[in-house]
This record gives sequence, structure tokens and C-alpha cells, in this order.
Amino acid sequence: MRWLRAPAKINLTLRVVGRRADGYHELESLVAFAGSCDWLGFEPGAGLELEVFGPRALEAGPVDRNLVLRAARALAAQIPGSASGRFRLFKRLPAAAGLGGGSADAAAALRLLAGQAGLSIDDPRLRASARETGADVLACLCPRARMMWGIGDQLGPAIALPKIFALLVNPRVEAPTPKVFAALGLAPGANLESSARSSLAPGTDAAAVLKSLSRSRNDLEGAARRVAPAIAVVLERLSQVPGARLTRMSGSGATCFALFSDRRSAAAARRIIAADHPDWWVEATSLR
Repeated sequence: MRWLRAPAKINLTLRVVGRRADGYHELESLVAFAGSCDWLGFEPGAGLELEVFGPRALEAGPVDRNLVLRAARALAAQIPGSASGRFRLFKRLPAAAGLGGGSADAAAALRLLAGQAGLSIDDPRLRASARETGADVLACLCPRARMMWGIGDQLGPAIALPKIFALLVNPRVEAPTPKVFAALGLAPGANLESSARSSLAPGTDAAAVLKSLSRSRNDLEGAARRVAPAIAVVLERLSQVPGARLTRMSGSGATCFALFSDRRSAAAARRIIAADHPDWWVEATSLR
């Protein structure tokens, strides 16, 4: 069985541009990917099966609705006979957490199937399957930092980030994306005056990147706090950690992060937060 990492997606910035007439929200986001991940294994065979296990398996929901199977079926519709075998998903990332865990799992499934079929990661049929599966799956197909626009279907080129370290914290509450967008309250066709357009200034060190990120924000944070008030508690606690250069919520929440210039500071912060809040999900990681 071949295994691949399905890394967490972190929204370093998130600007809500508006809401389309069809109800979908237009976004602009700088995303990066963490060392924290799920793991997905695959071996060819008859039929199509998925087994989910690990510390977050129960949060993954019904197996027949899992995005791994949805991605495999989407590719099979593009290329008949390309998706048969057994998947095993080791679930470590919390669900409904703003980390794109389900999308990362689906993207890993497509990468595994592409490898089995001899497809390039740029094959238009693979990319079409990613778009069909979910809004964030295309960005997760090649997990490198980049800008993302629209509903996640428009991607900029990969960005080479310097070494940046993060502490990821989830208070073990869910902030379902539909509820957060509902709390945002944008009517179809509306535009949102928001923070300055996201950008990443050129720089060779983490300090330049952190300075650039500090000029932006996550426009969903206010709405997410109303859905899950514990987010405010997490952000306040992270702002007090020594060495934290920037604190923010990822995606639609409830996972929040603090950024650090070095691994040692991030690891020390993890020990502090985990000791204070043993009931929270806390991981120190690097970003790319």
C-alpha cells in the first residue's frame, strides 16, 4: 500500500470580495501548507473502499460521504476504470476546523490515483476532478503556498516561503463553513469593502514575510466568533505567548494560529498552551 501525506491548509490571509448571484462567496486568500497532516494509503483492487481510522476518525462523518470517495468517483467519471481499490485514511486533523482536512484528503486520493494511472499532476482531467470534488481541492492538489481566488478555483503560482513556524490551536469546537458564511450575512450579488488586497512582499527572511502578512487579516473572523465564541478565547491566549509574531484564524475557523520566526519558539509555545489547555488540539509545525 502506498501512503501520502494530506497536509493541513492554512489561510494566512483571507479576504471576502463579495457574494455571487448563485450564492457562492468570492474570496482572495494566501494559503500555505503545514507539516501537520492526515495520511492516506491506497492499494489497487476490485471495487472502491475506504477505511477511516486514527484519533479523529469519528469526526470524519459517514464513510460513503467522504471526499476521498467523491474524488475517486469524479476521476472515474473522467477516466473510466481509473479508480478502483482500497483507501485507508489515518485521520489526525480535526474536522470543520478551517484546515481544509477533507479537501487535503481528497487531493491526496487524486494524487495516489494519478500515480497509479501514470497521469501528470497537471492533467486537465485530474484538475477537473479536483474542481468537481470541492472548492479547496484544487489548491491542495499541489500543496505549496500560493494565492487563491474565486471560490478556490483560481490559483496563482507556487510561492517559495522562507522558514516560518506555526502553532495551530483548535479548542475542539466546530465552526461549520455554511454557518460562518451565513453569519457573515452577505446577500447574493453583494460586495464587501474589506481589508487591503492581500499581497506578499518579496523577501529572503521570515521577518519580511511576517511584516507583509501583518497588513492583512481574515474577514471571516468576526462571523466565526459569533458561531464559535471560543475562537476569541484562543486568539487572546495566543497573543500572550512569548515570541508570537502574528496571530490569526485560519479559513472559517475554529483553528487559530500564531506564527514564529524559529522552531524553538513554536515548540515552547506548544508546551505552554498544551499545559494550560489540555482539552485543546495543539500542534507546532512548519509552513511551506
